[in-house]
Amino acid sequence: MALMITDECINCDVCEPECPNDAIYMGLEIYEIDPSKCTECVGHYDAPQCRQVCPVDCIPFNPDHTETQDQLMVKFKLLTAVRKASSA
Repeated sequence: MALMITDECINCDVCEPECPNDAIYMGLEIYEIDPSKCTECVGHYDAPQCRQVCPVDCIPFNPDHTETQDQLMVKFKLLTAVRKASSA
């Protein structure tokens, strides 16, 4: 399941650099998470890093993007393969 950032976000800028998939970006008013890039840090870490550093706890699971751990791992592998191919 991808994560999402709620309107409780205070734009503190700590989550964006923690995302290993570059899924977090500045939206019109608050940071947002691209669900196609969010793997909940599966493949990188044991827990979502953005949730670990968020001081206001505004990064819940996105109910519109449910995925199993296996699906998140497949997404991780695809994202890392694309990243390797584009840097070659």
